[in-house]
Amino acid sequence: MLNHMQERLPGFVGRPRLLVVDDQPINIRALNEIFKDEYECLFATSGEQALIQARTQKPDLILLDVMMPDISGHQVCQTLKKDPTTADIPIIFVTSQNEDMDEAYGFELGAVDFISKPINPVIVRARVKSQVALKLQYDFMRNMALLDGLTGVPNRRRFDEELKKYWLMCRREHKPLTVVLIDVDFFKRYNDCYGHLAGDDCLRQTSKALQSALKRPLDLLCRYGGEEFACLLPYTDAQGAQKVGDTLQQVIAALGLAHSQSDVSDKVTVSIGIATQIPTAEATALLLVEAADGALYQSKSQGRAQNQLVEL
Repeated sequence: MLNHMQERLPGFVGRPRLLVVDDQPINIRALNEIFKDEYECLFATSGEQALIQARTQKPDLILLDVMMPDISGHQVCQTLKKDPTTADIPIIFVTSQNEDMDEAYGFELGAVDFISKPINPVIVRARVKSQVALKLQYDFMRNMALLDGLTGVPNRRRFDEELKKYWLMCRREHKPLTVVLIDVDFFKRYNDCYGHLAGDDCLRQTSKALQSALKRPLDLLCRYGGEEFACLLPYTDAQGAQKVGDTLQQVIAALGLAHSQSDVSDKVTVSIGIATQIPTAEATALLLVEAADGALYQSKSQGRAQNQLVEL
């Protein structure tokens, strides 16, 4: 049962989100009646609306009508599967086309199942429940593989994946993307002085403090490697990025962790490099990270325990 599945998945919050796409209001109302008690239902009456909803709302499953006047369901499916931010959303086609060739084409496009019109509530409910359960299982296993074992925040692999998605998203919307690289100052000395167990605890407390400074749902903190952390801040310009950098410094200072071997303070501090840019077709996400790394190097070379920002 889906409810049991939700109970077994740590971190699952709320009901699964279902996007129903159909240009006929009567069909939307019928599907809403079937699913409203178990799912959070979203609706779109055109292909264009479906693309916007899928990208902004990230549903767990899409019920997609094949025949629509503006953009066909097949075209919507193709577009979603080519976009890294929506490629993993399972799609069930709802169609009156029952030929084997039609189904085969839909599977080639990336659909996971088909539901024939007129809709049988028992069948459609069972098929949706099965696909949502598989999606939740997949999300859980994937999230476990993308978490850092020590700090519990996302790991470097997750950073690399989300960087690509955020870059394309901000390029499409012509909005700035900011990368923040954070290095715990003189951490080797900290380990040598206090021991590796204390060093591990320092990283855990540091990650928790840094996480508390990120307030928006899309802002992402990752452990980048060793004593380095990284933040992805979509829709954040240079002014906003500087404010975030200042807040990151403040939350680390508020921890007050003793560091007798530091050259800049008797407490744990961090050096921060920030780079922000509106992505373009000519630029790359890797260059943005390299710019943040260069800014981090400047922070270290100019005395540490500070921020340096570059705007590309």
